[in-house]
Amino acid sequence: MTAALVTGGTVAAVDLTPVANAEAAAPAGAAPEGVAPAYSPLLEVAKRLPRVSAQQVLHLATSQVGVSENMYGGGTKFHDWYMNSDRAAETIARDGGTRFGYRNAAWCDMFVSWVGNQLGISPVLGEDAYTVRHAEWFADNNRWGTVPTPGAVVFFDWNGGKDIHDIQHVGFVIKDNGDGTIETVEGNTGNGVVEVRERQTADVVGYGYPVYTA
Repeated sequence: MTAALVTGGTVAAVDLTPVANAEAAAPAGAAPEGVAPAYSPLLEVAKRLPRVSAQQVLHLATSQVGVSENMYGGGTKFHDWYMNSDRAAETIARDGGTRFGYRNAAWCDMFVSWVGNQLGISPVLGEDAYTVRHAEWFADNNRWGTVPTPGAVVFFDWNGGKDIHDIQHVGFVIKDNGDGTIETVEGNTGNGVVEVRERQTADVVGYGYPVYTA
């Protein structure tokens, strides 16, 4: 499978086979050593959920490459799912607004949340439309750190800040390139499309680690 990889404004074809060979998460959902605190309440939650791997999450996420928003900035399957979800009622109660307000809203986190929902692991990956709250959820559950691992949820601040409250964008880590960059798959990037991107780790605020048990 190939997709568009955007680097420094240049679009090139990229082979996504590394996804199939991505580094597996530690057994039983434990975070990789040195990445996040060893204990999280989500580890118990994961025992009641389908066994899902980081590779499965990345396979589904990259299969959406090319999905694009409409001229109003919405209209994707991710918008439709979120605005009709139970979670939308909770975030409306928290943030205000209406379900209809999500129709053309920024959708990078809706994309991330949709992937988790489709695989049945929302309780250990999180669901939100607001990147800051999603990052705080990972931190509150001891699944937050600074090491890029395949399948981690990556949160960005384009100003290079490290404050969780300044997060502006989110996606999934495909791999650490080992040169100060990471390969990611993101929704609502470029011209409002799902794309594979190369990003500078200097723009990363932190990483949320879903509990992967397969």
